[in-house]
Amino acid sequence: MSSMPDISTLDSICSQVRRDIVRMVHAVNSGHPGGSLGCTEYFVALYNHIMKHDSSFNMEGKNEDVFFLSNGHISPVFYSTLARSDYFDVSELSTFRKIGSRLQGHPATEEGLEGIRIASGSLGQGLSTGIGVALAKKLNNDDNHVFVLMGDGEQQEGQVWEAAMFAAHNKVDNLIATIDYNGQQIDGPISEVNNLGDIRAKYESFGWIVLECDGNEMKALIETLEEAKGKSGNGKPIMILMKTEMGKGVDFMEGTHKWHGVAPNDEQLADALSQLEETLGDY
Repeated sequence: MSSMPDISTLDSICSQVRRDIVRMVHAVNSGHPGGSLGCTEYFVALYNHIMKHDSSFNMEGKNEDVFFLSNGHISPVFYSTLARSDYFDVSELSTFRKIGSRLQGHPATEEGLEGIRIASGSLGQGLSTGIGVALAKKLNNDDNHVFVLMGDGEQQEGQVWEAAMFAAHNKVDNLIATIDYNGQQIDGPISEVNNLGDIRAKYESFGWIVLECDGNEMKALIETLEEAKGKSGNGKPIMILMKTEMGKGVDFMEGTHKWHGVAPNDEQLADALSQLEETLGDY
């Protein structure tokens, strides 16, 4: 990016992205608003400050940072962020989940949507992909970073732990992974469905550097992501435990799994939009 927007500018982008999210899922009565709203600050920080990236987009991502979304069901926040970062026209957000759209419910590659490098949505696979690309960058003497976002419920997948072990063993220290730690999954609170226990201790025991932050507070989030970049290159992969509020920004959606995959009706949409300032112009 050419210059770093200040925190207030980043927060204003978040407001617009959240408007995009609720409008997208409402329009087709389908999608996943809860996690998308909770991760908005992360995506806005990543694409507007943290990552070195090029919206002209090349699939290989040589000589730039690359990002992989593992929990692909939160595609609305990914699509909005890409569009608001000039990867494709913002007007295309109106095609979300419609027949023939490049913006499928889970990100896919066959339609050639700029910014999407893997199909995702089958949980547990994103960390493995990120590790592979991080190793390829090392082989190519490319000193840029690979970022991966996973869900906390996704940590119940066995492949995640195979990947965690592999990354530490192979010193994949150009990898910065993040867990969206909102404590919710589709069937209820994680503590009731399949408790993760001390997730920090688990990653540290596998040989990772682990950081924690409030993922809905932009300044703290940026500081943690910058700290992660500063700790890279030291022989260990890095994990950020990012505590967020599912449904953040829309009061009736916050803190409950019930909005994991449910679209607002007309009245609820109007309520949500009344809480979110239009800052960049609706599509």
